[in-house]
Amino acid sequence: MYNEEELRFDVAKILKKKFPKARIPKFIVSYLRRIIHEKELNNFMEIHGQKKNMAFIEGIHDFYKITTTVLGQERLPQDGRPYIFVSNHPLGGMDGVSLAYYIGRAYNDQVRIYANDVLLFVKPLNDLFIPINKTGGQAKANAEITQNFFRSDKHLITFPAGTCSRKINGRIQDLEWKKNFIGKAIEYQRDVVPIYFEGRNSNFFYNLSNFRKFLGIKANIESLYLADEFAKQRGKHHRIHIGEAIPWQHFDKSKSLYEWAQWVRTKVYEIPLSSTDKK
Repeated sequence: MYNEEELRFDVAKILKKKFPKARIPKFIVSYLRRIIHEKELNNFMEIHGQKKNMAFIEGIHDFYKITTTVLGQERLPQDGRPYIFVSNHPLGGMDGVSLAYYIGRAYNDQVRIYANDVLLFVKPLNDLFIPINKTGGQAKANAEITQNFFRSDKHLITFPAGTCSRKINGRIQDLEWKKNFIGKAIEYQRDVVPIYFEGRNSNFFYNLSNFRKFLGIKANIESLYLADEFAKQRGKHHRIHIGEAIPWQHFDKSKSLYEWAQWVRTKVYEIPLSSTDKK
């Protein structure tokens, strides 16, 4: 059981922990509280906060009234081996929830997700996440967690772009994919299952991203609004397309790990074009 303090979202405390030396003005804290929907999140935690992992994920689905259609279910491997499920990342939050919800149910909750360390503030999901983006002493600890995971029979869900999709040349798509999942697939002999997730954020999000780039600002300011985008997914219906598993042996020396990662990215965007998934 968690105590009330552990479950409560408090923007001020999170900022202090993330940026201990920074003095952040109160008006900025107040604004951040509004755009991350702090009151709504705490309301959710009062209802579902004592649940853990997949039960907590199901609570999110219920609270936000999310529905999902999965196309290509017959392509989900059922041979008992652990797989790496890779997906595009159009939403930056609810897509992870929906994939965890569906893939988790398909494999008796035996899944884990690569997650940014900020998400570790969500205590009920700590056991579901494999943390990334840590430095110093934490990097060594996280490397051990990752190694132990890949030696297990649990499946991995990952978004190789590392950040949510942006509007590029008029099309909503991921940035370049990181090569890490290819290296892990080869090292641990895990086949890769590509997934295409249909979805989009608001025009405000994409316009802000493009305006920020136009001004030459490197910091992803628009990421501050991902919690707001998450809340806007309430009542939405999502479509998930499952592709054919790619054997780990396919990733040979003919391409670099980076090139293979982009090759898989291309395959993901081709999935909904198949005749089966048009139905």
